[in-house]
Amino acid sequence: MSSANGMNYAPRAQSARVVEPQEFPVGVIGLDHGHIHGMCHGLQDAGAGIAAVYDPDPEKVEAFVGEFPSAKPVRAEEELLEQPELLMVASAAVPADRGPLGIRVMDHGKHYFSDKAPFTTLDQLAAARKQTESTGLIWAVCYSERLQNESAVFAGQLIEDGAIGTVLQVIGMGPHRLSAKDRPDWFFVRERYGGILIDIGSHQVEQFLHYTGAADARVLHSKVANYAHPEHPELDDFGDATLVADNGATNYFRVDWFTPDGLSAWGDGRAFILGTDGFIELRKNTDLARQQEGDQLYLANQSGEQHFSVRGKVGFPYFGKLILDCLNGTEQAMTQAHTFKAAELSLIAQRDAEHVTTTPVG
Repeated sequence: MSSANGMNYAPRAQSARVVEPQEFPVGVIGLDHGHIHGMCHGLQDAGAGIAAVYDPDPEKVEAFVGEFPSAKPVRAEEELLEQPELLMVASAAVPADRGPLGIRVMDHGKHYFSDKAPFTTLDQLAAARKQTESTGLIWAVCYSERLQNESAVFAGQLIEDGAIGTVLQVIGMGPHRLSAKDRPDWFFVRERYGGILIDIGSHQVEQFLHYTGAADARVLHSKVANYAHPEHPELDDFGDATLVADNGATNYFRVDWFTPDGLSAWGDGRAFILGTDGFIELRKNTDLARQQEGDQLYLANQSGEQHFSVRGKVGFPYFGKLILDCLNGTEQAMTQAHTFKAAELSLIAQRDAEHVTTTPVG
């Protein structure tokens, strides 16, 4: 699928098969965002069976079944939830609906796998925390800008191996192409999508916590703006935030909807990771004006300078680990605390953001 289209971009990479399809059948509810295709490919490549699907839009269901022919369409959400053989439900519903759906999924004894952002309010997050504590089930979230990018996965492996020492700071940039005419109505309604720091900002918070090994952080300052889209007054087309972690590491990230049409990818996503013994630069989606292939990692440390082009070489290990976590009651893919903390901090950043109202001169 074209890397120029962020709404429907569904990256694929090698994944170790950990089960057979009948051992981990998955149902799907909510096809509102194209990320569901990448989520299901990740699960299927790791061995899961995509067994059933429900969405009120028959055209979305038909397209999904065309890509996942093992998925049997059902007539109602409840019909899918009552299938006892399903172990997990995956969803890319409208962001405001993802939290309440997860509660219903777990009420039926199933693990839940949500697209990011998983919540639009802190009340939804509180309900989810209570639900996981009472059921013991996993509420997973696909923070795809790290989990489904091989350079981002490889960076985590290098950091774990000590390649740059202790991580001191992460700077993240998450620009996206708006393609407004192709977006559904809910995308421009704040109550439905949450805001830019909740939506694409959640990726940035999650990678900061992961690369620094932090358990918690404070949002020092955040801001949002609508600089150039007055026809969509509830849209944030720009946002940024500064955080400091409980271990002293710091973070700055910027997210926006200003990717120009001339860029080959949906956004020139980058991350800069500073350690005590070196630094890493990630060029996740493209290597600007050099090559259109992303998954480029640049490393400088005490041993010298290196460039790694890792597309097709690292894979997406998260999905196999998630399946095994669900089956074994472990937390190898991502801890529940980490999953929810990334969501919490992005919710706080959005809630407390300064709204910039002056259009820059230029």
